[in-house]
Amino acid sequence: MSERVFTATVWLGAGIIAGLFLWLLTDLIWQGAPHLSWSFLLSDTADSGRSGGIAAILVSTLLILTVALVAAVPLGLLSAVWLTEYTRRDSTMGESVRLSLDVLAGVPSIVFGLFGNAFFSVYLGLGFSIVSGGLTLACMILPIFIRTSEAGLSAVSDDWRRNAAALGMSRASVLWHVLLPTAAPTIVAGLMLGVGRATAETAALIFTSGYVDRMPTSLLDSGRALAVHIYDLSMNVTGGDQAAYASALVLIVLIVAVNTGALALSDRWLARKVTLS
Repeated sequence: MSERVFTATVWLGAGIIAGLFLWLLTDLIWQGAPHLSWSFLLSDTADSGRSGGIAAILVSTLLILTVALVAAVPLGLLSAVWLTEYTRRDSTMGESVRLSLDVLAGVPSIVFGLFGNAFFSVYLGLGFSIVSGGLTLACMILPIFIRTSEAGLSAVSDDWRRNAAALGMSRASVLWHVLLPTAAPTIVAGLMLGVGRATAETAALIFTSGYVDRMPTSLLDSGRALAVHIYDLSMNVTGGDQAAYASALVLIVLIVAVNTGALALSDRWLARKVTLS
């Protein structure tokens, strides 16, 4: 009896979560789809977002996300490898880094925004720019990405490491050909969690990348991200609800596309490594 109750509770929880997501997605499609068109995606913003499109907003969002990933992925992987392969689990240094990452993962986004404004925008002189926004998002992605990647690498059996060493493989070869491909699904999951948080971020980007809705000409230009645009249309622009719904729908599609692309690259890399081995 208890087994059935537990199973029913699990299915009920999953059904509630799926139902809430479908309800939210249906509402976005119902309200936003009629406003979507190629003109909306490819034209510039006009009348504070009430009319026109989101071409400049979309380009700014992609550039900010690209800067964030270029900064976060290599540094995050190197940090996870260092924590897993080059420090003892019970070392003081390693525990201090892990505790710091756990604390940073729970820090509100507005704090990252204030830090990004003070350090990247003011101290480094980058101002309100795409680079400032992207580097701030990278700081937000790193704690989740590092801890998830570390968990994936730690889950690989030590027997694999010993067998590879017995075959005369170097540490770098073991890492590249054995550990990273094996941990790839977990690494990608951590990356998707970080990207999902970063792409939908508003508070941090208001203080770093800015509000400007024109097409950026360089990474040092200010740029309005989609999440900031949705917030502005919903809170500050009378009559901007339809454009806000359509922009939110585009944001959902963008997140799904990025996550799908990351999964496809992970599967392709893993399949290639397995074939070569």
